[in-house]
Amino acid sequence: MFCPFCNHRESRVLESRLTTENSVRRRRECEGCGKRFTTFEKLEVIQFLVVKRSGIREPYTREKLRAGLSRACAKTTVTAEQIDDLMDNVENELMASGRREVSASMLGETALSALSRLDQVAYVRFASVYRQFRSIEDFIAELTRLKDEEISSSATATVSGGKSKL
Repeated sequence: MFCPFCNHRESRVLESRLTTENSVRRRRECEGCGKRFTTFEKLEVIQFLVVKRSGIREPYTREKLRAGLSRACAKTTVTAEQIDDLMDNVENELMASGRREVSASMLGETALSALSRLDQVAYVRFASVYRQFRSIEDFIAELTRLKDEEISSSATATVSGGKSKL
C-alpha cells in the first residue's frame, strides 16, 4: 500500500474493522513519513458477462451502470451513497442467480426495479433510455403503468391493515 503523502511502499496496519457495507476499514501508519491514513477494502468478485441485444458479450463494468444511474438521478434527491447501495443490490441479485452471462435486459430490468422503489423521476429517466422511448406516448404509457402499480400497492397495503394514501 503506497502512502498518499510520501508514496512510501510500506505501512503498518493500526486497526481493522468490518463496515456495514461489507468492506474492511483499515487505519494505517506510513513507515516512511509516519503520517496516518485510512483505507477501505472491498472484495470484487463480479465476474460475469453482459450479453447485449446485438449478441455481443462484454465484461460487466460497474462504472457503466453507475454512469447510467447517475444521469438518471441527476438533479433529484438521490445521493451518491444511495446509488452505490442500489448498485450493490443489483449486483448481489445478479450474482445470486449464479449465471456467468446476464442479458442486458435482465441487468436493466433489475436496475429499473430497484430504481422504482428509490425515486420515480429517476426511474422514468432511466426507463426512457433503457426502453428506448421514441414518443410522448411511450412516456405516458410508462407513467400510467407506474401510477397503476402505485395504486395497486396502496390498495394492497389498505387491505392488509395499512392506511391508504388515496
